[in-house]
Amino acid sequence: MRASSSGILAILALALVSACSQPKERPWQVDLDEDEKSWKELKVEAPAYPKPENLVRVNTGAATAHEFYVDTSSITVSEDGVVRYVVVARAAGGATNVSFEGMRCETRERKLYALGRNDHSWAQARDTKWERVVLRDLTPHHHTLYHEYFCAQRTRPTAPWQAIDALKRGVGLRPQVGSDG
Repeated sequence: MRASSSGILAILALALVSACSQPKERPWQVDLDEDEKSWKELKVEAPAYPKPENLVRVNTGAATAHEFYVDTSSITVSEDGVVRYVVVARAAGGATNVSFEGMRCETRERKLYALGRNDHSWAQARDTKWERVVLRDLTPHHHTLYHEYFCAQRTRPTAPWQAIDALKRGVGLRPQVGSDG
């Protein structure tokens, strides 16, 4: 009996070693890029060219002398989760640029789709890759739109009506430190 119990122990030890060496799927191991891999951007058309009566100024603070406006009639959130909008940027020297852009809250990225022409038509942007929304002093309007209006919840976009209301009131949606609400 003694020989057979040591044989059983040897078999159990071999089974244990074999079980440990087999790769197993563990429930806590997840593919962190799974959502990113399955995300697909929708194809979009540029909206109507902005009208002055639909422009609302974005308060970017003292970071720049330029003025930025959002065309509230252009703000949408598509099924792909992208907030799309038109920005009018007026430089301190008087130059004006119009752009059709998108913002992904989940990934904190922005994208340029098209640039406005003087004849109020659109030209497709040459570089249409997604770029990270960076510090306030580098792109103050993107930073402000991301944090205060379009992505105040960080992982999902704000409903267009809420963003429009907040832009018109000039009050961001991000909870203020020390506030009661």
